[in-house]
Amino acid sequence: MNVDRPDPAMDKQTHFGFEHVAESEKARRVAGVFDSVATRYDLMNDLMSGGLHRLWKIFTIDRSGVREGARVLDVAGGTGDLSRAFARRVGKSGEVWLTDINNAMLTHGRDRLCDQGILLPVAQCDAEKLPFPDDYFDCVTVAFGLRNMTHKDRALAEMRRVLRPGGRLLILEFSRIWKPLAPAYDFYSFKIIPKLGRLVTQDEASYRYLAESIRMHPDQMTLKRMMEHAGLENVEYFNLTLGVVALHRGFKF
Repeated sequence: MNVDRPDPAMDKQTHFGFEHVAESEKARRVAGVFDSVATRYDLMNDLMSGGLHRLWKIFTIDRSGVREGARVLDVAGGTGDLSRAFARRVGKSGEVWLTDINNAMLTHGRDRLCDQGILLPVAQCDAEKLPFPDDYFDCVTVAFGLRNMTHKDRALAEMRRVLRPGGRLLILEFSRIWKPLAPAYDFYSFKIIPKLGRLVTQDEASYRYLAESIRMHPDQMTLKRMMEHAGLENVEYFNLTLGVVALHRGFKF
């Protein structure tokens, strides 16, 4: 008698904040988070960071090495902050793609750029399965998106694949704060941010997930090793605001 057995792959677990969920469930729940907050995403970033996210992104642009004529891929580009800045750098002879897996975020970002007179190619796609050829981009960036990806190793490998030799990957992401400040940062993250989310977006749960996802994301050295394992070289990181955020940069040779 044949007995159906569960597929082990279907039972694989990952984290959604502090909660363990099936891998297939995480993508759906992350999508729900960003569907909920898309229209207030920029406002919440300003409120939560006191505007510092703008300085972190300027630092990322400055470390990108992007010049006129370059090809840039903005993965999980959200509302388009990096894409807008890169478009100005690459000029008419360059190319900047804005991508995101979430339709609500991508639509909001595209419309926001169009309102500013910036027309860019956009693509809704999974960072783990990028629809671009090998060795195509001079620079790939992902800002505050990697921690939401189910298989970070696959995403890193894909981002390396589409880089041309000599190209670089930049990852701007929340990281581990200077240890003496951790208790105060925890209080702010778990007590203040969810309440702020409730007031501004009527969605406290999504911003509780945000705080939890930061704690589950690899720390600075672990992410550096993951990038190296994906085949990137000369990997380095820059702590910003005492480690609240870190910018990692690696090259493909």
